[in-house]
Amino acid sequence: MDFRKAVELISKSESILLTCHDKPDGDACGCIVALCEALGALGKNVKPLLLSPVPGWYEFLFSKKAPVLGEDIQLGELIAGGLGEFDVIVIVDTNSTNQLPKFDEYLKQADVPVLVIDHHVTADGLGDVELSDSTAAATGLIVLDLLKYAGWPMTERIAEALFVATATDTGWFQFSNTDSRVHRACAELIDAGVKPTQIYDNLYHNFSHSRFKLMAAMLGTMELHLGGVYAVMHVTQQDFERTGASRSDTENLINECNRIGTVKASALFTGLKDGRVRCSLRSRSDIEVNRIAGKFGGGGHKMAAGTFLPGPLDNAKQLIMAEMKKQL
Repeated sequence: MDFRKAVELISKSESILLTCHDKPDGDACGCIVALCEALGALGKNVKPLLLSPVPGWYEFLFSKKAPVLGEDIQLGELIAGGLGEFDVIVIVDTNSTNQLPKFDEYLKQADVPVLVIDHHVTADGLGDVELSDSTAAATGLIVLDLLKYAGWPMTERIAEALFVATATDTGWFQFSNTDSRVHRACAELIDAGVKPTQIYDNLYHNFSHSRFKLMAAMLGTMELHLGGVYAVMHVTQQDFERTGASRSDTENLINECNRIGTVKASALFTGLKDGRVRCSLRSRSDIEVNRIAGKFGGGGHKMAAGTFLPGPLDNAKQLIMAEMKKQL
């Protein structure tokens, strides 16, 4: 029923605005590119809009740079129609208002239907139509199901984008969400022309020197707590300035401490310019980090979640430590 409603909504729309959460990851970027290609092939006028810049290692997916809200177009311009008038808004890989900074203001006044495609448990019910499947390892799998349901053609570029979405949200098939559905889908995408080795090189052998320096700074702050079970790391604004790295360069760095055998949960605290602290959480056990993030207005998955906390850094660390102790 939901897939039918989604196809009907898209079919009767000519102009489509497509966006995702801020700090876009591989799943979000892959879904954006796949839908741009698929809907563009149907003759739709599709406009992607990002809420923060694409990390350098995902740029190979995009044939041209997508505009960024707050940089290439301001909120007032967007509301005034600076990007165009739209029949439908499609939001991928999130259903949470707090992951749509500034864009949530546009949503409030936009008098058009919203289609949400997402796999997270946390949901604010932003869509008039929602394709939501928390059993899917990646939103890219839901997009793949939508394409197959609708009978829309699969191209090599679409397959590549959906492979990136799935591979990155499973930690290149290392995370516990890597199930048979993931492998079957990726086999289909490889048959459609995906070259996994080339994609791996683009994703994981493509660090900038500044990102490497940021990782070194982060690893130097690592502390083990609660008998070595809980790892804590942080990066500050001074680290970004000294290394020349950007906020997007922190993606997946939290996973580095999971190489320590005793670690069952980890947190990376990132100091922000506005004084808040971004907290990324990971679990390698039965610790449900989305429950911890949810207590502070964040969300995500049982094994990977995040939230924003009030500064200073020590205060943010204490808040999460208290909740981690309860879980353990």
